[in-house]
Amino acid sequence: MNSNFKILSDEFFMKIAIKEAYKGLGWTSPNPPVGAVIVEPFTKKIIAKGYHKRYGLPHAEVEAIKKAGEKAKGAILYVTLEPCSHYGKTPPCTEKILEAGISKVVCGIRDPNPLAKGGLEYLKSRGIEVKVGVLEKEIKVLTRFFLSYILRKRPWIIMKVASSLDGKIAVSTGDSKWITGEKARKFAHKLRHICDAILVGKNTVLKDDPELTCRLTKGKNPIRIVLDTHLSLNTKFKIFNVNETKKTVIACGEKVDPQKEKIFKEKGVEVWKLPLKEEKIDLNALLEKCRENNISSLLVEGGGRIHGSFLEENLVDEIFYFVGPVIIGDKKGISAIERKPLQNLKEALFLKNIKVKKLGNSFLFHSYTEEGFNLLNTPLTSL
Repeated sequence: MNSNFKILSDEFFMKIAIKEAYKGLGWTSPNPPVGAVIVEPFTKKIIAKGYHKRYGLPHAEVEAIKKAGEKAKGAILYVTLEPCSHYGKTPPCTEKILEAGISKVVCGIRDPNPLAKGGLEYLKSRGIEVKVGVLEKEIKVLTRFFLSYILRKRPWIIMKVASSLDGKIAVSTGDSKWITGEKARKFAHKLRHICDAILVGKNTVLKDDPELTCRLTKGKNPIRIVLDTHLSLNTKFKIFNVNETKKTVIACGEKVDPQKEKIFKEKGVEVWKLPLKEEKIDLNALLEKCRENNISSLLVEGGGRIHGSFLEENLVDEIFYFVGPVIIGDKKGISAIERKPLQNLKEALFLKNIKVKKLGNSFLFHSYTEEGFNLLNTPLTSL
């Protein structure tokens, strides 16, 4: 027997399917990124690969089956997510699998969407062998935005920080260019691409006049959301230059001046009037509005008080914390995170699964909060 047979396990082919799926990350929302691989069962040769390219386009299974053609008959299909069995933007993948003559389907996780689940049971009832639970942990990370959108009815929230070694994001005058190096900034722009929306507070717009686009990397621009409780900003800032690829939302309180609201709308900026909590925008109401607009992932880029507010409400799932090789030491410098005073250390945020990566002259600390960690450990494999 060929020794490769032992190496070419279900996990081996699922890793290839995961790699395919990542090609669609950032383009498929509110659908999840999905990858598929079709394998000849005896020789273990890969016949075809596919991934879900964009929302509304064919799913990964269909892409792979189309490439495989007649060779799909009797083959094994590896797919990261349970094939759908309903009519949505596209026909059911289960029917395409049956038409192709696939003999076995191996998938990573069940689809938690009540509208889509049941594909494996349907395939099994039609005589196709099914298996689920291969590389489940890795696939939950891949599909974490979608899992949050379906299971918690809110976006997955990433907090991104770039600070000095002493936790400052700017000196007292507001100058912050550049605390971290070019590699770190490019990585941060990749985060913008994979997320549906990016959020900052009014003060960040005033101090930095940011564009919040993906200009340092290839990819789509996220929807830009600015929190401005009293609609006190004017439209001269870069973030309010909007077009088909650069959309902006300004979130404010419900009792703002209608004339100010009209000015933003005439500029092409969408205005979300939301209830207040302790005289600030209610973040849970904001996330509800995000979900209504099919936003399944939100990148929170600051400033310090915004970061603190999301942490106080236990609304952060994942943290990308970049640290540059600089000590600011300015006692009036701007802190990366500002939250209400704590009574004891137990109230502080203790992180899970911390990984450290060097990016040029900077370091990236990547981790999950308990909220995010718990979602990634939700069982999704039972038949």
